[in-house]
Amino acid sequence: MVSEAARALAVRCEGRANSLARKLSREVFDSVPGYAQLPAEVKDLEIAATVRHGVRLFLRGVVHPPAAPDGYRLFRERAARRAEEGVPLHLLLRSYALGVHGLWQVIREEARPQESGAVAELVDLLLRAQTEVVGVVTERYLEEREALAAERASDGTRLVHRLLDGGLGPEDVRHADVDLAGPLLVLALGADHSAPADGPVGHRRRLRGLRTALGRVPGAGGFALLAEEPEGGDLAGRAVVSGCADVPPGLAAHLSEGYGATLYVAAAYARDPAGVPEAARTVVEVVRIARAGGLPAGRVHRLEDVLLEFHLSRPGPGSDSIAALLDPVGHRPELLATLRSHLELRLDRRATAAALGVHPNTVDKRLARLTALTGLDLSSPRGTALALAAQLLRETRRPAEGG
Repeated sequence: MVSEAARALAVRCEGRANSLARKLSREVFDSVPGYAQLPAEVKDLEIAATVRHGVRLFLRGVVHPPAAPDGYRLFRERAARRAEEGVPLHLLLRSYALGVHGLWQVIREEARPQESGAVAELVDLLLRAQTEVVGVVTERYLEEREALAAERASDGTRLVHRLLDGGLGPEDVRHADVDLAGPLLVLALGADHSAPADGPVGHRRRLRGLRTALGRVPGAGGFALLAEEPEGGDLAGRAVVSGCADVPPGLAAHLSEGYGATLYVAAAYARDPAGVPEAARTVVEVVRIARAGGLPAGRVHRLEDVLLEFHLSRPGPGSDSIAALLDPVGHRPELLATLRSHLELRLDRRATAAALGVHPNTVDKRLARLTALTGLDLSSPRGTALALAAQLLRETRRPAEGG
């Protein structure tokens, strides 16, 4: 219950609501960094009105509790507007704290010597109200900022997907919010097979880190847009980066650090937006080939690095028959792993043995068994080429194509 003395003091203080609002909005708030740069109409109208509303809401709530249930609505609306305008949250909260201090000064000045108990009562209620208002304002401000960020991210996501998939026409390019003039660096980003599968939350966290890392690509300017891929797929995402004259040094390590796991990174350039879809298709295939061919993750791969493998892995009239050459050992993962390492390491049996952690004689026995089951003679150029083509076609084949 509020005492009669506290109510009487609150009634006297309410008469100073207008003068307090003017003083705060025109003088006191100037001490807050950034306040002076706000438009005059915001300071003289909106902020002053919010102060008056807050003072009256509190004092009338003391006289006639409880306050109206929608009394904080104006605070929420103003917080959302400040968030939309880009006013920093600390500026907003400091202004509310100064408003509380200003009201405390009014209470102290209006209080009579015998009203010390009423002053303590009002200050107690004021501090409780401040906690409520700060919570309401902060929550609504952050909600609006999150909504704005999600909207911008959604716009960027739609733009980069259309850009990568060829759905962006010349008119769209002219009216885009970002400068799409080339050259544009197009990337495909594939997680290493050894990356841990840590569920949807971990997946979202990795993508968030990757998006942040893309925005800080060394030497890049303009923009960096990420098209995310679903969890569990071959790719973490595809990206378009502007302002890079060449692939920045350390790009793969930088993006892998942001992602939290080693990435395969494939890169190609497009001279203009029209060339992005073809570049995107190429880098996706380069990542698939790099993974299938056992090439190292944590570095940038280009088409020039895998020209032969790219050519051999192209589907054609005979591709199914070539891929089927390895069907007899499809249930023998140790033979397929040995073949992959042996081809990657240029048919060096000792290097293959070291990579697999086995004796060189074991490699010989496995390769002999593979030859016996498939008819692929790795001691001949033709047999080696067929084995490489079969392995690439088999491992780069998309799930919808079977195999």
